[in-house]
Amino acid sequence: MTLRSMTGFASSQGNLGSHNWSWEIRSVNAKGLDLRLRVPDWLEGFETQLRTQLGKALERGNVSLALRVSRSEEGGTQLELNTSILESILRSVAEVEAAAADADVKLAPTSAADLLSMRGVLEHSTTSDDPAPLVKELSKEFESLVSEFVQMREAEGAALAEILTNQLALVEQLTGVAAHRAEARKPLVAAALKVNLEKILDNTDGADAGRVAQELAILAVKSDVTEEIDRLGAHVSAARELLTNGGAVGRKFDFLMQEFNREANTLCSKAQNSDLTATGLELKAVIDQMREQVQNIE
Repeated sequence: MTLRSMTGFASSQGNLGSHNWSWEIRSVNAKGLDLRLRVPDWLEGFETQLRTQLGKALERGNVSLALRVSRSEEGGTQLELNTSILESILRSVAEVEAAAADADVKLAPTSAADLLSMRGVLEHSTTSDDPAPLVKELSKEFESLVSEFVQMREAEGAALAEILTNQLALVEQLTGVAAHRAEARKPLVAAALKVNLEKILDNTDGADAGRVAQELAILAVKSDVTEEIDRLGAHVSAARELLTNGGAVGRKFDFLMQEFNREANTLCSKAQNSDLTATGLELKAVIDQMREQVQNIE
């Protein structure tokens, strides 16, 4: 499977008869899948359909989709009679005529054209058409839009994979340097441990032998970075496997980066050597850069 980024964008436009539309879909990073859709209300049930399709195609990301549909005047827009407004007007006309007759006032006759020209009597019809053909065409185009959107996320994912591959190679190289410097500092650590041992032995009159042995073991463990170096190597292998497998591995990668950071921190705290500390700090810098990239993975 291909590695995907959570960042993506796609758009398209189309028309059918008197209807014109435009799509726009974009996404940014998120902990889960957050879908935000803006779809015309009169396309009943269409938003639910789109939401379901996006849920099947995507795993993570804050996704915004906007569909705008307009109707051109050239598409045979019809006029409809608003009977409720017409009836209200006719009642008002009858009342005015009755009042005029009582006052012996002559009024010009009211024609049908006069009534139809009054505001609200005739309305443009925008919902009389069956929306089914429009929804069918929109659904067909949406499949292509989602495919284009996913392809862009995959292209971004390929770029991320290349960056992370290079960063993992650098982490592996620095881990090797750390192992070499940890080996080189062993005589210095042994000398320091010997000094500490002499200090302890000088102050162990009446002390518990088991307690003394325990303290010596603690000193030895505090200076040993073998496990940290081994774990860093194992994490590099695990990260490369995730890159190879691809798919929605963002959460796993994010957890792995926490483990990388933990081992680098421990390495620095145990270093007791300026060269090894410097290598540990370089590792932390690269790991932080990797973590920023991992935040974009689906």
